[in-house]
Amino acid sequence: MTKKPMTKTQLIAALSEATESDKATAKRNLEALEKIVTEELQSGGAVTLPGLGKFICRDRPERMVRNPATGEQMKKDADRVAKVTIAKALKDAVNA
Repeated sequence: MTKKPMTKTQLIAALSEATESDKATAKRNLEALEKIVTEELQSGGAVTLPGLGKFICRDRPERMVRNPATGEQMKKDADRVAKVTIAKALKDAVNA
């Protein structure tokens, strides 16, 4: 059976314990990281978190998609999507 994902509250508690700081400081640090990554991706850049992975923003061209309920083909406009590439170190640690 799969474990439930860690919630933001649990992550903040674990972060505060690991850094030996209070939960308010850990929450501010996590929110600052979220803001930095979001702003960088919005500007079209990329962020690498060593040992975890790389966040990138890429453009998707206009394309034809199919409505699964009706089978109808329709055109989807070009858009941007955030992608995460997992670092080799994390893959190796998970599969060890």
